[in-house]
Amino acid sequence: MADAELDIAANRSARKYDVADLVRRVLWGVGAVVFRWTPRLLYGVRNALLRLFGAEVGRNVRIHPRATIYFPWNLSIGDWSSVGEEALIYNLGPIEIGEQVTISQRAHLCAGTHDAGDPAMPLQKPPITVGDQVWVCADAFVGPGVAVGAGAVVGARAVAVTDVEPWMIVGGNPARSLKERTLDPDASS
Repeated sequence: MADAELDIAANRSARKYDVADLVRRVLWGVGAVVFRWTPRLLYGVRNALLRLFGAEVGRNVRIHPRATIYFPWNLSIGDWSSVGEEALIYNLGPIEIGEQVTISQRAHLCAGTHDAGDPAMPLQKPPITVGDQVWVCADAFVGPGVAVGAGAVVGARAVAVTDVEPWMIVGGNPARSLKERTLDPDASS
C-alpha cells in the first residue's frame, strides 16, 4: 500500500477539454438528440449527421438510432459496417472501426480511462482499433488501447482489455482465446 492519497480535488479541477472541445460537445449534444430521433431505417441521415460533426463514415454503414456515440470527431468507421442498438462508443480517444465490422447491441467500446497510479487520476485517451471483418458480440466490452485484429470475434459479454489476435474468437472476463475463427464459404445461402 502506498503512502500517497488520492487527490480528487485535483482531478475535478483539472482542465480536461479545451474551449473548442467544449463548444463541439455542446453542439453535438443537440445533434445527438436529432440522431436518436431519426427513424430506424434512415441510416444515411445519421451518417450525414456524424460526418457533419467530423466522423469518417464509409459507404453503406448502418448505425442504429439508439447507439450512443460520444464524440463523432473521434470516430472512423469503414464500409459495410454496423453499430447495433444501445451500443456505446465512448470515444474520448480515437476509435477506428474497419470495414465489414459488426458492433452488436449493447457492446461497449471505451477509449478513455484514468491514470490510477497518479493521485490526481488524470484523464487518458488511448485509441481503440477494430480491424476489418470483426464481430464484437452483444454486451461485450473493448477497453482503452485495445486493438482487435482483423476477422476476430469478441464473444458475448466478453471483456477485452488486451489486444485480440486476428481471426481469433475470444470470450470471458478477462477475454481469453477460445479458438481460431474460420469462415465456411459454402455456409452462405
